[in-house]
Amino acid sequence: MKRRKIVMYILLLIGTKGYAKLNSFILENDNTRVENLVQKKTYLKTNRPPKSQRLFISNAVEAEIRRVKGLLTNTKLVWMFENCFPNTLDTTVHFRMLNGKPDTFVYTGDIHAMWLRDSGAQVWPYVQLANDDPKLKEMIEGVIRRQFLCINIDPYANAYNDGPTGGNWMSDYTDMKPELHERKWEIDSLCYPLRLAYQYWKVTGDSSIFDEEWIKAIQAILKTFKEQQRKEGVGPYKFQRRTTRALDTMSNEGKGAPVKPVGLIASAFRSSDDATTFLYLVPSNFYAVSSLRKAAEILETVNKRNDLAEECSDLAKEVERALKKYATYNHKEFGTIYAFEVDGFGNHLLMDDANVPSLLAMPYLGDIDINDPIYQNTRRFVWSDSNPYFFKGKAGEGIGGPHIDHDMIWPMSIMMKAFTSQDDQEIKECIRQLINTDAGTGFMHESFHKDNSSKFTRKWFAWQNTLFGELILKLVNENKVNLLNSIR
Repeated sequence: MKRRKIVMYILLLIGTKGYAKLNSFILENDNTRVENLVQKKTYLKTNRPPKSQRLFISNAVEAEIRRVKGLLTNTKLVWMFENCFPNTLDTTVHFRMLNGKPDTFVYTGDIHAMWLRDSGAQVWPYVQLANDDPKLKEMIEGVIRRQFLCINIDPYANAYNDGPTGGNWMSDYTDMKPELHERKWEIDSLCYPLRLAYQYWKVTGDSSIFDEEWIKAIQAILKTFKEQQRKEGVGPYKFQRRTTRALDTMSNEGKGAPVKPVGLIASAFRSSDDATTFLYLVPSNFYAVSSLRKAAEILETVNKRNDLAEECSDLAKEVERALKKYATYNHKEFGTIYAFEVDGFGNHLLMDDANVPSLLAMPYLGDIDINDPIYQNTRRFVWSDSNPYFFKGKAGEGIGGPHIDHDMIWPMSIMMKAFTSQDDQEIKECIRQLINTDAGTGFMHESFHKDNSSKFTRKWFAWQNTLFGELILKLVNENKVNLLNSIR
């Protein structure tokens, strides 16, 4: 009776229209509550393959997943971390023995070929756990050995088949071999294996990987880098493809645009596998400098090959000097910044691409100090509408590139912003955006539309997935659990 009087009193106060609004509010909130319950139920169920179908299981990785899950309170973030962090192991790693040594072939995901870049990045976050799991350590050793083997098949290739099977691009006008999936010359293809091998050695102390195959690989890398400084003509590499897509082929009969030989290394293609406009790709040249110095340390310490170590160091110094002289541009709004590409003649391409190496990602790769003032100017430039491939819309903001289409943001760029950020609020916003643009799948994608994240490319792209896991693990290990738990 008392409750009825209260209801009647409310009706008198708010009237018929007010009652309708109140009823709508209650229904809306009930629906929201139901939706939240459905979502929580969804997030309790992993999207990983069943254990029997996982390609590789690491006890150390599983233990790390359990540890992180126990620390985080954002249900969706926990769900996405569990889906993404082991995705490379679950779905792309093919481990076996070859001539009594570990051999690991790594798919990129939906493309069943091994990119030197992608495979090096995909297994990178597991290296920190290698000492806790002998099987994991052996698997990573297998990736490094397979990468050296691939380089020695052809240092100009970017992607390889699992054996001499041929493939879709055998008709390309270049020196194709049946072991090659694709032969696009990209500087970073030779840098990622050096970064991975160096880190593996530093973490595990295992120098057994630096054998004769390694010596052959580093000799091939040095030869290729020097040929592509183009001091004595364009070198042996040419590439053309029958295609309607301009960025899938090289101009000038496969030689690319002319460059002035100034000490920089020409890269026919970017880390997106798109053709360069001006061949001196700046972030990749920075990556070459840091990678050559890692190689020099290995050669001097492990192999006692001071001759090769000195050759690596000298080349690194030459490229570094050329970067200081030719890679910067005085921007009227942002001050001195790094250009994306140059040609040595004075031309500069001002943009950034989402793929790593990128201008934004240089501190992540260890190529430059995060507090370098030119980098900080560049960072502001690339995350602004002055960068033609920066997109901002209803779903989010970030960097894309010509590889897909206008208005398509790559989650990788948002991750790199977080990796290179010194601002907790900025990091928090990056993570919030990443977990809100998965289109309900629990995974990262290659790209999503700036206004609608359900419009995305590549359902299965292991590099992006594992990179997301790497980012979350890094933040947990840096005592930013409270920051992650504050995300709504």
